[in-house]
Amino acid sequence: MGLTLKARLCSRNEHKRRELAQALPGWELELLDADEYPPEDGATYYENARDKALFGRLVGPVGAWMLGEDSGLEVVGLGGGPGVRSSRRAAGDEVGWVLRELEGVEGQRRDARYVCELVALSPEGREVLGTGTLSGRIGREPRGSSGFGFDPVFVPEGETKTVAELGDEWKAQNSHRARAARALLEAF
Repeated sequence: MGLTLKARLCSRNEHKRRELAQALPGWELELLDADEYPPEDGATYYENARDKALFGRLVGPVGAWMLGEDSGLEVVGLGGGPGVRSSRRAAGDEVGWVLRELEGVEGQRRDARYVCELVALSPEGREVLGTGTLSGRIGREPRGSSGFGFDPVFVPEGETKTVAELGDEWKAQNSHRARAARALLEAF
C-alpha cells in the first residue's frame, strides 16, 4: 500500500489494539471512541466482526478505515465451544472457566484452536477480510505472564510453553490475530 492507513479498531480492548498494531505495519490503529458497542450476537466470527466495523462506519471518523475483530477459542472436549461465545461464556475468567470445564478431560479432547476474523471497511464501504487460526491444546494449569485471555493455558502446536510463556514477540508473529492480519494485508 505504501501510504499510512488510518484505522479505528472497533473495540475497547487495548491488548487487541497493540497486538494488531504490531501485525499491521503502516497502519495507524486507534481504538474507536464509543460509549456503547453493538451486542456480539452473530452466529459467526465474521458476523460479529462485520457488525463492529459497520457500527464504526456509522459513529467513527468519516475518513478512517474501520476494523472489526472477533475471536474465540474452540475446544474439542467442549464440542467446539465456547467458540463465537468465548468472551461471554468465560465472563472475564477465561483461564478459570476453561480449566473447570475441562476438569477430568484427557488426551485429544484437550485439543483446541484460536480463531480470529478481521473485517476492514474503507471510508467508501469496501470490505476486506482476514482470517487466522492457531492450533494447540489446553494445558492443566496457567503458566506465564504475557498475553491475556486464555493465553496462560493455551499451548500452541509444536510448543511446550503456553502463549503467555512464549511472550509478546512470539505472539506478534504467530498468534491467530497476527495470522488474520497477514491474511488481511494479503487481501489488500
